[in-house]
Amino acid sequence: MAEDTGFGRRRFVKALAAGSAVGLAGCGLAPGSGTATESGDGGTNAEIPSLTEFRGSGTLASGRPAPDGTSIQDLPDLSGDLNLYIGGGEGGIYYQFVEMLQDIYPEFTVFSSDAGSSSLAQTIVDEVEAGAAQADVFWSIDASSLGYVANNDAYEPLPDEAIESVPSEFRGDDNAWVGVAGRARSVPYNTDELSESDIPDNVADFHDTDALQDGMGWAPTYGAFKSFVTAMRLQRGPDIAQQWLESMQESGIVRRGNEYVVSQQVADGTLSAGFANHYYAMRVLNQRPDAPIDLAFTSGDAGALVNVAGALAVQGTEKADLVANFVRHLLSAEAQEFFATVSFAYPMIPGVQPVGGLPTVDELNPPDIDLAELANLQPTLDLMREAGVL
Repeated sequence: MAEDTGFGRRRFVKALAAGSAVGLAGCGLAPGSGTATESGDGGTNAEIPSLTEFRGSGTLASGRPAPDGTSIQDLPDLSGDLNLYIGGGEGGIYYQFVEMLQDIYPEFTVFSSDAGSSSLAQTIVDEVEAGAAQADVFWSIDASSLGYVANNDAYEPLPDEAIESVPSEFRGDDNAWVGVAGRARSVPYNTDELSESDIPDNVADFHDTDALQDGMGWAPTYGAFKSFVTAMRLQRGPDIAQQWLESMQESGIVRRGNEYVVSQQVADGTLSAGFANHYYAMRVLNQRPDAPIDLAFTSGDAGALVNVAGALAVQGTEKADLVANFVRHLLSAEAQEFFATVSFAYPMIPGVQPVGGLPTVDELNPPDIDLAELANLQPTLDLMREAGVL
């Protein structure tokens, strides 16, 4: 077991400003400063904050329609102690929501351990094999780590009623896991230099597209990029994936340290376009609404991959009901609005819209691959090294 896997009660200062300018017209979810409900069908008796408290601040969060879906008000109270393994990356944002749940439910306590998602996945498998599982829930930032745990039979199936609101492509086989927030591969481009018609529909055509030959960027050491190459390897085969990497380098693509930098430099005009997860451009636009940046999406190939952060019940948990209720809270209308407006993730339930006029997740055309197969990363790393990008 990893030495840094000790549970601790986490307390975070909320990042959501109570006075943020958010349009709430027409919102039917917990209006006012808080609403206590008494429901005869399992609803909560807790004090639920207004929707303002769940929404982020800034241009992209303003004026949104009220989210649809199951409200926290209609879910049973969370009560008891929950041991949570939570992956890094967006984990800080996810902790904010966990903290809100603990504030809503005084009898609910989360004991958490955070590390990289892949490291935690290995820890879970090792602990389950040793008969010493410590976590009740694994909240990973990517499907590959969830798939690794599932492929090693270290999970408990989630009940249908807890996850049925999520499309089947974002759920694991045998209800092993469920996506709670999505991220789409995209092509941020500078609108002063390019138009959407300049962006090919297929990522295979990027290396010989004249409009993209000068000043395109990528971040090949970034985890999301490795998942993208893994999707290409699974869909097209390792030889094609390696050839594509080599041809992109020959065309003069520029290396950057991460995809947020790629997106910032596209907005600045330093780069004309790039490869990045969709939410980095959304972060730029939330800070700089007039920035000349927009997103294009390829169709049916690895460049259109939609990966997810998701939750999994760890095999051996003795708190199946609490785990299922916790997952239902992650898929509530309020939670999905939080993930959409604070991290700019794709919502996983149909009743919540993505920010910034993005196409809805069902309007995207991702490749037809099992997201759990992204767990098989080593062949991707080998071909990336062979291509000279790692």
